[in-house]
Amino acid sequence: MPKGPAGPADWPRIGVFGAGAVGCYYGARLALAGAPVTLVGRGPHVQAMRAQGLVLHAGGQRRVAAVRADTEPAALADAQVVLFCVKSRDTDTGGRALAPLLRPDAVLVSLQNGVDNPVRLRAAAGRDALAAAVYVACSMSAPGEVRHAGRGDLILGPVPGASGASGPVEAQRVAALFERAGVPCPVVPDARPALWEKLVMNCVFNALSALGRSRYARLVADAGARALMAEVVAECVAVAGSEGVPLPPAEQLVADAIRLGTAMSGATSSMAQDLAAGRPTEIDALNGLVVRLGEAAGVPVPVNRALSTLVRLAQAG
Repeated sequence: MPKGPAGPADWPRIGVFGAGAVGCYYGARLALAGAPVTLVGRGPHVQAMRAQGLVLHAGGQRRVAAVRADTEPAALADAQVVLFCVKSRDTDTGGRALAPLLRPDAVLVSLQNGVDNPVRLRAAAGRDALAAAVYVACSMSAPGEVRHAGRGDLILGPVPGASGASGPVEAQRVAALFERAGVPCPVVPDARPALWEKLVMNCVFNALSALGRSRYARLVADAGARALMAEVVAECVAVAGSEGVPLPPAEQLVADAIRLGTAMSGATSSMAQDLAAGRPTEIDALNGLVVRLGEAAGVPVPVNRALSTLVRLAQAG
């Protein structure tokens, strides 16, 4: 990690590209710990953060983080670490927008759903990125205000073929920043299995929560929903195997999903929030990606196909 001019308490300058719920949650945690944080996002959120700071509602408390906020990516030109937090559908355009602006030694970190964003970033931005599997339930409750509903840990690592600037040493240094802010962040030598395990959980919960208009507690309590979850998991494990990514047995992942849904019982998925707000969802990067990879490998994926089709229909309506 570059040693440029030190920020408060010797923190590097941290940029967040995509000031949605995930970007604002981790940006707030880092800023509250003392890091100099700049967020780039949409106008209403930027205006609110400029006026009142970035508000984090968590654990029954309301905390305000002092941050910089802007609508223009050029605000991240001096950032030494950039958290890339846009939706997967915006990876290519976001990567191209950032490419000419970033410092040559800036460390790029993808905090996104899906498994192919680091590869897409490499193509769009011409640079490698670390990848994080993100386990947090949060939502934007008002402009410039993020509400935490559960968990918050990350699993961070490089992806195969990455340059030294996005290798295991940088992963350890970035993880230390999160840990310093109270965010659990174990490091793995290859991020792909962690990304795939997170993809499985997203495929299990996102579409079902959105289509069923249900919090996670209701899903894990319903026998029919649990049966669908098990079928989604089995298809994902088979497709991951066809991609050369070994995952735990499907039975273990189903048990993990039940535990996750229980621990985050009050949460609704980001896809449910997007559908309710009339925004495009990430279905093509989740169940839709499993469908495309499965079809290419000759792996049957009927349940993921049904869920992705239904979400696209709901989204279009």
